[in-house]
Amino acid sequence: MANVYEVNPQELVKAAAAKLKEVIKEPPEYVHFVKSGVSRERPPQDADFWYMRSASVLRQVYLNGPIGVSRLRVRYGSKKEHVVHRKHFMRAGGSIISDSLKALEDAGLVKKDQKGRTITPKGKSFLDKLSNSVLTSKGGQ
Repeated sequence: MANVYEVNPQELVKAAAAKLKEVIKEPPEYVHFVKSGVSRERPPQDADFWYMRSASVLRQVYLNGPIGVSRLRVRYGSKKEHVVHRKHFMRAGGSIISDSLKALEDAGLVKKDQKGRTITPKGKSFLDKLSNSVLTSKGGQ
């Protein structure tokens, strides 16, 4: 049986986002109107951005153990382009990340510990089954 470490991350996140549409209720209303961070110029154009980000956050919680919003903001941050001087790194916005973590907690895939968010056995089996199906549908490398 395959796990998250053996699968292409992009394919796993796409498959997880498709499954999370069934598990997670509607995204917050503001998601389609706000930027995902200071370094971005425009809001996300993808209609499924909320589910893709939630699936990616779930994968990061799986891989990096107890993790908080602050470390995830650094993970999803990027460089802001300035006019005259060099680019500087800026962290991503925290509200989208924290709301996706809350939605994953409500679904029972993530739980809150003293050190941060950790994945539950239900969330681990959710991602492991998806990674196994992604690997078998790809042709079983």
